[in-house]
Amino acid sequence: MVHNPRMTIHPLASPYSAPAQPDLTGGRRVGVLLSHGFTGQPASITPWGQSLAAKGYAVEVPRLPGHGTTWQEMNTTTWADWYAEITRSFEKLSSENDVVVVGGLSMGAALVLRLAADRPDLIAGVVVVNPAVATKRLDVKLLPVLKHLVASFPGIANDIKKPGAEEHGYTKTPLKAAHSMMSAWPLLVTDLPKITSPVLYFRSTEDHVVDEMSQPLITGRISSRDVTVVPLDNSYHVATLDNDAEQIYEDSAAFVARVAQL
Repeated sequence: MVHNPRMTIHPLASPYSAPAQPDLTGGRRVGVLLSHGFTGQPASITPWGQSLAAKGYAVEVPRLPGHGTTWQEMNTTTWADWYAEITRSFEKLSSENDVVVVGGLSMGAALVLRLAADRPDLIAGVVVVNPAVATKRLDVKLLPVLKHLVASFPGIANDIKKPGAEEHGYTKTPLKAAHSMMSAWPLLVTDLPKITSPVLYFRSTEDHVVDEMSQPLITGRISSRDVTVVPLDNSYHVATLDNDAEQIYEDSAAFVARVAQL
């Protein structure tokens, strides 16, 4: 896929990168990869990344292809493009650090679950926030046809309970991209047993984007014996910017320290 070099990128969509500070982590270099979600952008998780960087961890928050520009451009990208970008960031962190933990929000969480299934021996831990690997929505079955008839549906961005918080995601949902994402789910669900890394799972009790189908599939199929599920009672879908964000930041930092054996 070729990107338009003249495409304007949203000012808040820049990737975030921070080097390891081993003087804060007992001399060990620890990397953390964080992925934003479908139609979102780095702004939705950069504060999370910054909180981890302050602890001394190397952090990479990539901008997934097609995100932070226009929903029309996103409609020319696929799950393979997004996963390739996640893989690139992971390989960078792996080459520069002693151990790597991966995390993500929504589709970003699904992407890092895919990574953990593909490279179980190279990932020290996985942190997911409202991951999506399935849905009970019946209109999804029509996407193979609808994507050729309609370019987009209304957007899913900004499902946040906290007043004034803003995700800066797309106002429309590009259907070709949505179909690509959902087409990747069945194989991911099949491969979930390949995941053996410790998992920290944050789940909003009220989420208007990801329904209740994903959690039992993930927790019931992964092979990880070290799984912690944390309910978020005061946040909607974009919990990384919501009322429970500080809990996500603090709990994930403690999780990284534990699985990295600091």
